[in-house]
Amino acid sequence: MIDYGKQKSTVRPEELELTETKVFVSSNITEVSEDETDGQPGFTGYEFDLIEYDKDEYIKIQAEKNESLQNQVEVTQEALDYILFNS
Repeated sequence: MIDYGKQKSTVRPEELELTETKVFVSSNITEVSEDETDGQPGFTGYEFDLIEYDKDEYIKIQAEKNESLQNQVEVTQEALDYILFNS
């Protein structure tokens, strides 16, 4: 994983971009407009956080998240069953 931190672009980034070997995740995407200052040109575009993953690394992270969510669903279902059958 490479965390590139805050980035700027004149083009709105995709939240998830896949290449043959990499996955790029953009988050906290906001429109920005900066005025010209001290001879520096202004900027109108987007600011966002950017993280790069190797494809296998990203797949592993998603699988772990899915397993965690599945466990949460099972615990919730057990709690609901308990409430329904013990009311």
